Amino acid sequence: MLLEHIDSPTDLKKLTIPELPLLAEEIRHFLIQKLSATGGHLAPNLGVVELTLALHYLYNSPQDKFIYDVGHQAYVHKILTGRKDRFDTLRQKNGLCGFVKRGESEHDVWEAGHSSTSLSAAMGMALARDMKGDTNKVIAIIGDGALTGGMALEALNHIGHEKRNLMVILNDNEMSIAPNVGAIHNYLGKVRSEKIYRKAKDELDWLLRKVPAIGGKLARTAERVKDSLKYLVTPDGMLFEEFGLKYFGPVDGHDITKLMDTFKQAESVNGPVLVHVLTVKGKGYSPAEEDSHKWHGITGSYKIESGQVVKPVGPPMYTEVFGNTIIELAEQDKRIVAVTPAMPGGSGLMKFMEKFPDRMFDVGIAEQHAATMSAALAMEGMKPVFAVYSTFLQRAYDQVVHDICRQNLNVIFAIDRAGFVGGDGETHQGVYDIAFLRHIPNMVLMMPKDENELRNMLKTAVDYNDGPIAVRYPRVAATGAAIDEVMTSIQIGTWETVREGDYAVILAIGPMVQVAEEAAELLKREGINVRIINARFIKPLDEKMLTALAIERIPLMVIEEGAVQGGLGSAILEYYCLQGIQPASIHIAGVPDVYIEHATIKEQREESGLTAEAVAQKLASLRVRKRQRAT
Repeated sequence: MLLEHIDSPTDLKKLTIPELPLLAEEIRHFLIQKLSATGGHLAPNLGVVELTLALHYLYNSPQDKFIYDVGHQAYVHKILTGRKDRFDTLRQKNGLCGFVKRGESEHDVWEAGHSSTSLSAAMGMALARDMKGDTNKVIAIIGDGALTGGMALEALNHIGHEKRNLMVILNDNEMSIAPNVGAIHNYLGKVRSEKIYRKAKDELDWLLRKVPAIGGKLARTAERVKDSLKYLVTPDGMLFEEFGLKYFGPVDGHDITKLMDTFKQAESVNGPVLVHVLTVKGKGYSPAEEDSHKWHGITGSYKIESGQVVKPVGPPMYTEVFGNTIIELAEQDKRIVAVTPAMPGGSGLMKFMEKFPDRMFDVGIAEQHAATMSAALAMEGMKPVFAVYSTFLQRAYDQVVHDICRQNLNVIFAIDRAGFVGGDGETHQGVYDIAFLRHIPNMVLMMPKDENELRNMLKTAVDYNDGPIAVRYPRVAATGAAIDEVMTSIQIGTWETVREGDYAVILAIGPMVQVAEEAAELLKREGINVRIINARFIKPLDEKMLTALAIERIPLMVIEEGAVQGGLGSAILEYYCLQGIQPASIHIAGVPDVYIEHATIKEQREESGLTAEAVAQKLASLRVRKRQRAT
């Protein structure tokens, strides 16, 4: 076994080139075995095994900077840099992160969980290197899907202008999370298919190598012939060369020798270069090759032989409830269209896409475009449902403020993964959207306590015609609640009391309502009866109920799976302050002012004090303080 002797890039360089394909197969077997227990991003990493080996064999990390876009395809990089013995802890609390993590290793030089950041980071590192007078290499590895992100194109524009020495490796597997869409994808498809040009180019390169000591005028003529051939026969690299990057490829991303030869050729060029590498997502594991969309990221374990993913038995995920409900609503209302930024599967819209292909728009990794396009759809009388993860909605903040809310347009935001997300960790936690949405004028923001209320909230959103409205829901299984036969709209800005009590009031949203119920049962054993209010509208607040609670002089506790700063608790405090109302007391339990790292959702809630036990203990302490005051 070669892999057992590899604990650093130095160990890798001791191998011969013919041994590298054998090591590649061992690494694939290692990944398939380890991820069958932990889950993770299997298909992307199986596709970059040879590419990662070639990079670490030729270059000297961490002096040479490898900048992975998104970072979920860096498992092989982690294996080669001394972390293979920790793979049993992948995506688990205090274990290996599923993305590149600077605190894990000196070889991890850039962190990202969102796409399209690597080229900007590479530009910054190249500029810093040159200003310091260093000579290290800067290499960005970006997928073809990430090129649909506007930030990547902005960076390409600047890279071409600055002409600094850096290498961009375009890992082209025709996929992001879902199949890629758009003009850039189609352009790359044409590049992949232009075999006539590649054959002619290879023959010309062979001929030129046969001519001894090509120099001067003949060399310049040869280059012009090659360029003319390129423009005449194919767009191969033309887009990138117009940006100012010298183009190499396409090259087989699973042929280590060809990869290294191409990298060496690229190194001979002064200025920025782009190496176009063709890879197969899921390479070496037939279930992942056949369905790389499904195997992009597996959240649980799977059976290696069959590829069967082990799923827990129980109610559907909220995402599935959303997907089915939006189909029902779209059958009744032809104005409804769905918009998603490269997440039709993750957002539960695959069935919608099949049923309403003309009303489904996957815009690629382009959240800003998706938001503004939704604004225009709404302006023209449609009912766009912008389905997006909470963490990715952050990328469209200006468009939400400027294009949607400022113009008070009827855009429906379906915000998935709102709250903790488990193994994906800090880059994906959906805990900030309350804070960055509720202060925007015209916005309505709500969160359901169960799947039945989610359905009714979606109905509410479709019926609402006074501006933007958002419904956020978590990455957990639904509660198994009974479903109403007919969906009904909920009066905007109204809360509901779901449990009576006179000792204190818990104001909870989303899955925290269930946590509050569990806490109430614990307190009941001690003779303490607490009231629970489903504060389902985060904006507008139920001001009538808040005023009544203050008059009642009953202690309040807000629990929310979102950032404390700017959250529901903050909104309630602001209301009381602005109205000059003094409640009896108010306590807030939410996500503290730190980034919560990867773990199970249960562990993340425990870390943040968002458990039934923590809530019950806090409320029970009020009785102690009351007794102390009485004595």
